[in-house]
Amino acid sequence: MAIPDDIFTEPEDVDPDALANLGPLRHLAGIWEGRGGIDIAPKADGPERRAYYERIEMQPIDPQANGPQLLYGLRYHQHINTVEEDITFHDQVGFWLWEPATGLIMQTLAIPRGQIAMASGHAGKDDTRLSLSAERGRTDYGICSTTFLEEAFRTDRYQIDVTFNADGSWSYVSDTTLVVRGKEPFAHRDRNKLVKVGEADLNPWLSIIRGGAKP
Repeated sequence: MAIPDDIFTEPEDVDPDALANLGPLRHLAGIWEGRGGIDIAPKADGPERRAYYERIEMQPIDPQANGPQLLYGLRYHQHINTVEEDITFHDQVGFWLWEPATGLIMQTLAIPRGQIAMASGHAGKDDTRLSLSAERGRTDYGICSTTFLEEAFRTDRYQIDVTFNADGSWSYVSDTTLVVRGKEPFAHRDRNKLVKVGEADLNPWLSIIRGGAKP
């Protein structure tokens, strides 16, 4: 990405309608559920395969400017359970972001076991497939973990591939390369298909413009 000489001046005449400017991420806006998830994870006695179900809420945020860089995006919360247990199996929050000027797509993620990451990729506004990745050691699109995870379950790479299906659903496959202490690298995989169960709200700025109450 070429960095302009003027890194301070923000764009003018920004469209307040986030949902109309999400590019390929428009397919993710809304509330989603999926009951066919499969997780393959490392355990002491070998790989474990578990079925899971999940709910993901993705809501539009106001346009974001880094000087001249303009981003539109979705704030998300992903909550996953298994049939066998009531306790949360996986909890994740973050943002999906789109830069219309370059086609840059980013996913930020944070999980409450002490790990964060930012993955990136590129796509056209009408693309039906997305592929994003993050790598340990990078300072722009990288992975950061607690000392325990670094020593015991080190994450070297994360990739997520998303497919927008013709029926309005979408599917994902996420692959994480884990280096478990004393073992060979392990390919940790999650996959599921999500169907919409609720529509997205308006982003806060647009809601105010259209006469809604201030948040």
